[in-house]
Parts: sequence; C-alpha cells; structure tokens
Amino acid sequence: MSLRCAILDDYQHVALTLADWAFNGASVDVFSLTTHYEDEAALAAQLVDCAIIVVMRERTPLTASLMDRLPALRMVVTSGMRNAAIDLDAARARDITVCGTASDSAPPMELTWALILGLARHIVPENQALRQNGPWQHSLGLTLKGKRLGLLGLGKIGGAMARVAQAFGMEVVAWSRHLDAESAAAAGVTLAASKEALLAASDIVSIHLVLSERTRGLIGAAELAQMKPGALLINTSRAAIVERDALITALEQGRIAGAGLDVFEVEPLPAQDRLRQLPNVLATPHLGYVSDSNYRLYFREAVEDIQAWLNGAPVRQLT
Repeated sequence: MSLRCAILDDYQHVALTLADWAFNGASVDVFSLTTHYEDEAALAAQLVDCAIIVVMRERTPLTASLMDRLPALRMVVTSGMRNAAIDLDAARARDITVCGTASDSAPPMELTWALILGLARHIVPENQALRQNGPWQHSLGLTLKGKRLGLLGLGKIGGAMARVAQAFGMEVVAWSRHLDAESAAAAGVTLAASKEALLAASDIVSIHLVLSERTRGLIGAAELAQMKPGALLINTSRAAIVERDALITALEQGRIAGAGLDVFEVEPLPAQDRLRQLPNVLATPHLGYVSDSNYRLYFREAVEDIQAWLNGAPVRQLT
C-alpha cells in the first residue's frame, strides 16, 4: 500500500522537478498543491489521507486543530531548521515526527541588496515612468559609497551583508544584544554602542535577527524617531521585529525616507493592506529564500529526511 505525501504551497510548480522523489523499500505517492488554502477544513480535505507533509517555511500553519483533522499524518518536513508555524508540542503529543533541512543564506542576503539598491536608485518608479512614457529622469539617487550601513544582527546573513557593503565602499556598524567588539572587528565591522546609536548614525538599517520574545517589537515608534529623515529601513528577517503601525505612520509622515520589506505578519498580504499602497515602500512577497539553490537544497534534503524516516532512523529532527 502506498503512503501519500503532499508538498504544500508549491507556488512555482517546481517541487516535483527539483528532486528525485523515489524511495527505496517503500511506495510513496507524492503530489504537490500549488494553491494556498486559507480555510483549514478545505486544506484538511486535501490532506486527510496523507502520512507525510512537506511544508515550505511558514506559508501554511500546522496547528493542533489541523493535525486533529489528519489521522493518517505521521511525518512533517519543513524547509529550514526553524518553523514557528508548526506546533511542535502538538506534533510530539500525536507522535508526529518533524524534520528540517539545511538552508542557503546567500539568496536572502542577495534579495536584501536588491531592495536596498531598488530604493536607493528608485528603480521601480523610474521603470514605471519609462514604460508609461512618463518623465525621463525624475528622481535623485542615493550613492551607497561613503554611506553607513547599520546591521541589526551579525550572524551568517548579517556577516555576508557586511562584506558586500564594504565592497560598495560603505562604512558598516552592527549591534545585537550578544554581539561583542571582538566578533564585530573580525567581520571588519564597528560595534555600535547601542541600538539607539546605530539607528541614529545609519543611512540604511537592515534587520538580520531571529524573531524571539526579546526581538519582537524591537523597532517601534521611539526607535523609528531616532533614525535619520533620509534613512532607509530594510526588513527581510521577520515582520514582527518591527511594529507595523509605527512603521506605517513613520512612512506616511516622512519620518524616514523609505522601507524595503520582504516579510509581513499576515502572508499573503491582504489586497487592501496599506503597505501595498505607500509610495516609499518597496515590497516583495517573501522572496528571500525563493531561489534555485535553496529549493534544490530543500527538496533534496526533504527526500533524504523521508527516506531516513522510512528506514526507522530519522535525521535532522525537530521533534
């Protein structure tokens, strides 16, 4: 008898082509869902006979109530080794094995720079004007050379951000609660005396922190008020690190020049959301990890995870 395996939220219709979904010693019927299901009952109807589910990041929450609707579910694989949308306690209670995969840090770093450059040189409005026979040159770009990049977080992605900034000729400062001067110096970066000092001194602030209770709401109205009026805020990490309403107010009132956003507290972003409308926001639909190298890595290791579980020796376990 075949086990059923569903790959959720395959928006690009590529999941089945980027890995060999054949398994040794077991018959597994693998299929992908290319439509996102907001309604839990509708999603459960698609998955009711599945023993295995492969999820992409945090696109679809796997809640206790959804698991209760899936009596056949025995294994979940998530891309990456962290997924706040999976109720791990509920999975443990139901004896559902949850495993993860490795992740490539280059794609989100590269997208962050795409947002920075897009905002700094007004790429979108200039392109729209060109396509619509509008004014020929109507914006004044921001030169990166000589400017200061402030990094909130200097981990794998933050460190890569620093190296690119240095290649542009930028000065780089960094801050996080656990960052010390020695680690900053090793990355060729100056340690900011405080979060507030970094915000006040930076021309561009880019967030590269893990969402936790300590970082949730880390940037609010008071912090945004400390930034330069011409500064840009970039968030490709997690939306909840920045207080949404405070950011919208700061952008509407021109307290900061603009924001580059790839993450949102509700995804997909609602059709009438204010962040879709603000002219000083350059936003992308959570594309940071959506790249050929990452997807091949995710799905190849998802197959490895499933094969190991079938063999009775799960790897990269989260539960």
